[in-house]
Amino acid sequence: MAIPPNSSNSLTGLCGRLDWEALVDLKARCRHAVDRGKQLWAVADHIEYRLALEAPGMWAGPMVFEGAGRFTLGPLPEVAASRHTWAELAPHLPEGPARAVTAYERVVRGEDLTTAPDIDPLVAELPLSLTEWEPVYAVATYHADKAEFPAPPLPRMQELVLSNDPPPSAGDHESQDALLSLVRAWTDESNGRAEAASVHGDVTAAIRSLGPSRVRLEPVSPRVALALMAWTGASGGAYGRRTGAAAGRYGAWWTAAALSGLLEEWPVSPVDLGQAISELNWYVWSDLVPPTGWTFHLAVEDPAHGLAWAIAAVDAK
Repeated sequence: MAIPPNSSNSLTGLCGRLDWEALVDLKARCRHAVDRGKQLWAVADHIEYRLALEAPGMWAGPMVFEGAGRFTLGPLPEVAASRHTWAELAPHLPEGPARAVTAYERVVRGEDLTTAPDIDPLVAELPLSLTEWEPVYAVATYHADKAEFPAPPLPRMQELVLSNDPPPSAGDHESQDALLSLVRAWTDESNGRAEAASVHGDVTAAIRSLGPSRVRLEPVSPRVALALMAWTGASGGAYGRRTGAAAGRYGAWWTAAALSGLLEEWPVSPVDLGQAISELNWYVWSDLVPPTGWTFHLAVEDPAHGLAWAIAAVDAK
């Protein structure tokens, strides 16, 4: 039976009345209708999203399972974690990887789950609390009909003319692949393009190897660089599927470990990684082309070994 869109029994009306039980029933009816060839999957997905976002933990938790919310504004582990504590969700989350991802989403938001039981450590292999050298990560804010994904603030950059000398390539494909993995959703699922380079030389040589002769460039702290890498790794760009802040944090750690030569020690010691990234020089840069969408420009320098890396990624609608 169709439900009039403006009735008190519509999806919006049920959310307004906090009638979570009726919403679960409506979701089940929509899923059954899909099995009969009715195109109500989008309604069912949106109900799962609203329950994960707005309902108490006993209703929100069961929405977080593998494959749920495929076409929602964001992954449901992140959606649920954005409004609920781990204590509210944990008793009601189904077993499986999505449960652990939800825990790591809470960790990104500052919750310490070091002593929490029943969290699979193999899902992310990262600490269940933020380390002292990590940033305050930029996280998503979800609403009933929209979502906000603020980027980390970046400093004002200084314009610089680069040398025309071709820099020698270092051939560090492992680190280049790690940098490019941060924008995989942009390039594989959207309109994005990305290029990374590794060179024997300094950071300007790494950027020059990507083509630009004039750029804006500014050094940043490891914290700012991690925040930018995590935001990029969490994003789906213009049309790709968002992976979430927990995946972004994992990508930032993985990339930092690759640039520090610590991937063979993965899962890496937080103490070792914190020390290693403090010994690298980190930069944000711009190619002077006005941004038209999502951009990620990062450069890193290892002065002890005479190596440098740079990535340029853009995704536009």
